[in-house]
Amino acid sequence: MSTIPNLNTSPGNTPLDTEELEQLIPSLATKGELDEWERKNILEANEWALKERTLKREDPLTEAYLRELHKRMFDQTWKWAGQYRNTEKNFGCLVPEIRDRIGTLLDDARYWFEHNTFSVDERAIRIHHRLVGSIHPFPNGNGRHARLLADVVAVKFGQPEFSWGSNDIVAEGTTRAGYLEALKAADNGDIQKLLKFARS
Repeated sequence: MSTIPNLNTSPGNTPLDTEELEQLIPSLATKGELDEWERKNILEANEWALKERTLKREDPLTEAYLRELHKRMFDQTWKWAGQYRNTEKNFGCLVPEIRDRIGTLLDDARYWFEHNTFSVDERAIRIHHRLVGSIHPFPNGNGRHARLLADVVAVKFGQPEFSWGSNDIVAEGTTRAGYLEALKAADNGDIQKLLKFARS
């Protein structure tokens, strides 16, 4: 296994256990190298997900799509890409609840679209919030996955991609702090702060 510095130091990051860390595919020496490797992997997934052909063909409100999106985002980085976590984390539901919670979220999301509940932006942000906050289905990459999914949903239904604070939301700093603060407000029932942040 590559020796990777502590990946659990950034606020809001999902801690990885030893078995999950051992599933790293490339040989990397630093956290910075890991971040850059993941970024390239995610850019390729982003290009696939937002291609007009993919948007027309794929239904983002299915479990298969959720897993495929995560796999494409991390398949060159982690062997567990696209697989639900099997360890408990400091975020999200218990492992045995993941599949049921995802099913409920997708059912709710389809209902919102069929009945025109909320604006398109709010539907996408509500999906994002529940996925990253109350479910947190994957060992890592949940925030990045949920943000890209929200972008896909927005674009598929006629809205532009979200700007997510217009800066690097992964690195520690004021943008990430604002994102985490908006997520906490949504946890307490105020979705507007997260909605505003996503378009800032």
